[in-house]
Formats: sequence, structure tokens, C-alpha cells
Amino acid sequence: MRSWGRPLIRLWQETVLLLRDNQRFLQLLSQIEGIATRVLAIGMLLVVIVAIIDLGRILTVELFSPPLGQFSFELVKIFGLFLNVLVALEILENITAYLKTHVSSQIVELVIVTSLIAIARKIIILDISQPETVAKLLGLAIAILALSASYWIVRRLNYRRRP
Repeated sequence: MRSWGRPLIRLWQETVLLLRDNQRFLQLLSQIEGIATRVLAIGMLLVVIVAIIDLGRILTVELFSPPLGQFSFELVKIFGLFLNVLVALEILENITAYLKTHVSSQIVELVIVTSLIAIARKIIILDISQPETVAKLLGLAIAILALSASYWIVRRLNYRRRP
């Protein structure tokens, strides 16, 4: 018991000192944030690779299975898979932009663009034959208008800040 006591007390004292010193605490938070961002980037890279492999597998099966040149898979779903990869790439770009610069206005702009791409994907793969399609389209239209206005505002503010 005695051999564990001193290191635990020392650890507790260092933790209290760390919490009292704002600069050291902020440095620790920044290091943890950097590690978390790198882990997210690696995870998203794996997602992108798996999505591309899955898309390649589906395209290979669809293009080379009889009858040639005819898709048994709906083209809209294939387009959706392409757009999934694009959205994943945009998210990866957001993460890498955050690693490169911590300028929040530029990152907000990227997030808005990613959201617009995700909504475009949703519109492309939307099943028109369902009865609730009108409500979904109205909601998507409102989201597009709000995101477009946000993008315009953020882009305009970013343009003014640039030298």
C-alpha cells in the first residue's frame, strides 16, 4: 500500500497544478484535441477506402454480369453510392482543414458545402413514388435555402477578411 501511495499523491498534486495553470491546461487540451482529430481522420480515411472498394465491387458486378450494359441495380442507387463517397471525402477534407488551420470561418464554410452535397445526394436518391415525397421535398428545399443563405453569408464574410 505504501509503494502506491507516494506516486498517487504526486500524480494528484501534478493534476491540481495542471488545473490551476491555465496555459498548461490549454496546451494539454490542444494535444488531446490534435490526437482526437488525427484518429478521426484515420477513421474517415478507412471509411472512404471501404466505400470506394464497395462501389467498385458493385460497379464491377453490374457492368460485367449478363445482360451486358444493363443494370439490375437501380442507377439512382449507384449515383447515391458515388455521392456517399463524395460526402465522405468532403468530411475528410473538413477534418484535414481543421488540422491545418484552426480558422473556424473556413471550416464552417466547408461544413456548409458538405451539408449541401449531402442534401443533393438525398434529392437524387429520393423515391418519387412515395406519398410523403412532397413533405420531404419541401423540407429539403427549406434546408437548401437555409444552407445556401448561410454559405453566402459565410463566404462573403471570409472574402472581406482576406487581404
